[in-house]
Amino acid sequence: MKTIFHSGAIQSIACCIPSNAVKLEDQAQQFYNGDIKKAQRIKKSIGLDTRYIADNQTTTLDLCFQASKTLLKTSNAPIDVLIFVTQTPDFSQPNNAHLLHGKLNLSQNCACFDLNQGCSGYVYGLFLAFMLLSSGAENILLCVGDTMSKVLHPNDSNTTPIFGDAGSATLISNTNAKSYFTLHSDGAGWENIIVPNSGFRKNPYLSKNYQYPSFLCMDGAEVFNFSIEKEPKAIEEILQFSQNKIEDIDYIFFHQANAYIISNIARRLELDVSKAPSECVGKYGNTSSASIPLAICDLLSQKREKNLRVILSGFGVGLSWATALIHLDKHTQIFHPIFYNKELE
Repeated sequence: MKTIFHSGAIQSIACCIPSNAVKLEDQAQQFYNGDIKKAQRIKKSIGLDTRYIADNQTTTLDLCFQASKTLLKTSNAPIDVLIFVTQTPDFSQPNNAHLLHGKLNLSQNCACFDLNQGCSGYVYGLFLAFMLLSSGAENILLCVGDTMSKVLHPNDSNTTPIFGDAGSATLISNTNAKSYFTLHSDGAGWENIIVPNSGFRKNPYLSKNYQYPSFLCMDGAEVFNFSIEKEPKAIEEILQFSQNKIEDIDYIFFHQANAYIISNIARRLELDVSKAPSECVGKYGNTSSASIPLAICDLLSQKREKNLRVILSGFGVGLSWATALIHLDKHTQIFHPIFYNKELE
């Protein structure tokens, strides 16, 4: 699917992470039988180092609430729509959007809904926000985040050392600006990233044998192959669709899966790696749906001298991939990531 929007721009972005930091090398005994050198090789090859993990009482809602409070302190814009993108909600019902609506004391004229989407979720959320702006909404609060640590088996070296927790909040307003979106799906790959026993399907029809079926399971080889096959094509597609060249783009913010995947995609595109930041992986881990806004906040929270033309591209569970070409004004408020503080609740 391809879409052009003629209104809608990001006004501000804020991100919140838990305060509990976990170092990969500190978990060498747990995952690699005490082999520090193996942990160091993994750190070097895929860029992993530090993850921030929520405690048992802290949820995605809490992280997104504090990100939202940070963002709304500088804006009096009435929120018409609240979209909450997460795979780790507080409850199966009611949804997180309505819980956050109450915590923020928003107007009863505000529409609220959740979107169950993973690593492509930030771009999907922006797509929905821009679509609603073109239908008459004025200001939309998009909250995107996950606490994937809550669905990871502590002994699974395939997933647990990779994922961190984070929440984000983005304010999007009805402003004259042109943006481009492409959205794709491949449901045939649904088993490659899955929590098998997590819903109402009894004895799920699975073709793979999972070691930890009640926790997140991932076929790393299949996900890697999917990523490096689809993402270069997705970037080429959005450039052709928007009639831009890759040198016209200031940054491409990929989903921060790992640095090795991002570098492989960049190499296939003959893209200067400085335009495809991946440092966020080492600082925060793979933060699922929050990884793109977190990468933006980590890199661009300092004052910018010019407007930026950026591509955002997420890929993962579903399987799904989504790409957007948007503009970030030099006056867009981008906050440096904050640490979650229970006392502010």
